[in-house]
Amino acid sequence: MSAILRQLKGANLEVFKFAFYLAFPLGIMTYFGDYDWYAKHVTPYKSRIFPAYENTVQNLPHDPESLREELAKIKARKLQRIAEREAAERSERPAS
Repeated sequence: MSAILRQLKGANLEVFKFAFYLAFPLGIMTYFGDYDWYAKHVTPYKSRIFPAYENTVQNLPHDPESLREELAKIKARKLQRIAEREAAERSERPAS
């Protein structure tokens, strides 16, 4: 190992650094840019973070009335989820 380090002086060191600076990013891009790696590691995680396209609003409201209607729908869905969760907790909890 020390023989290699003794040879890396001056121009040889610069050539080594240049090769490393080129090879490292290219290697990383090749490894992480591979379609199989992306499909295995990123796609399942992405589906947990972002909602499905069908569950998103494609036509955003532009006028105040449609905006109020959309907010009312969101609040109603939220209240329904809360009520379902509380009902599930009550049914799981033993009577004391």
